[in-house]
Amino acid sequence: MIAILRKSAPREAVESLISWIQDKGLETHVSHGENETIIGLVGDTTRIDPFLLESMDIVERVQRVSEPFKKANRKFHPADTVVDCGHGVKIGGGHFQVIAGPCSVEGDNLVRIARRVRAAGATMLRGGAYKPRASPYAYQGMGPEGLSLLREAADELDMPIVTEIMDPRDVQTFIDHRIEVMQVGARNAQNFPLLKEVGRTRTPVLLKRGMSGTIDELLMAAEYIMSEGNDNVILCERGIRTFETRTRNTFDLNAVPVLHYLSHLPVVADPSHATGYTRYVEPMALAACAAGADGLEIEVHDDPEHAWSDGAQALTPDQFDRTMERIRAIRSVVAPSGDDRA
Repeated sequence: MIAILRKSAPREAVESLISWIQDKGLETHVSHGENETIIGLVGDTTRIDPFLLESMDIVERVQRVSEPFKKANRKFHPADTVVDCGHGVKIGGGHFQVIAGPCSVEGDNLVRIARRVRAAGATMLRGGAYKPRASPYAYQGMGPEGLSLLREAADELDMPIVTEIMDPRDVQTFIDHRIEVMQVGARNAQNFPLLKEVGRTRTPVLLKRGMSGTIDELLMAAEYIMSEGNDNVILCERGIRTFETRTRNTFDLNAVPVLHYLSHLPVVADPSHATGYTRYVEPMALAACAAGADGLEIEVHDDPEHAWSDGAQALTPDQFDRTMERIRAIRSVVAPSGDDRA
């Protein structure tokens, strides 16, 4: 349930109403817009008579929210959320960012790759220190040593880090390494203890859609994080598993405008994991930009043939240079008015 307040509502009256709602045992989520203030009521809304609420002088109208996700719902928060990722990098609300780097951290080549993607225009550095793999015998990542390498490269280049977390027990390790954005991967999109644990931090979370997850399931996963107090959530479409076998996954670009319609959270697209092949990454990155994505996550490796994981979908630094040029061209056409970030 949401209560839309009159534009003339005095601040004291608004605070009094919030206290009254909370005294009924409900949580409130307040969104102050240019033209109206919205109070979202989260909890057992049967405790409040909507007719009584609507009869109050400062209340314009009361509206029920049928979707199970509340905090992630645009009805609760009409304005786009802007997530501050540190180092002056923001995403959402007209702020567009490119996240680039290798699939996994391998060693000293990380800083070489980081320098190249930074020079090409990437604003955030990705790289997996922990790797969820289908086989227990495959490379699992460098762990804390990989986090340290990411930290060194990012500090040199003044870039936020985006790296995957798999276990609630590792949250403090990520915080100790000053990881700016914790990524929850597709395989953990419904790892509810992990979602709750990252939700207890204020560290931004890049939440990927599950391998066969619906859009509503993605939003409910975001709700788990936000229900613990962390509103700094970035949604990521990375392709879903279908019966099609010509690509690694099926890149559901429908999700970008649908998520923007349903939610106020930023939406990033990952054409690397979606397609699984280098030759398809650029065209799908451009398509995601045209669809209105707030950012891209692209894998880049200086020697893809010898990459320790997912070399088949990585761009070389030279390929990434050309892709960034075309991304800027697309952004110059489709970017919202007033958005000068390309």
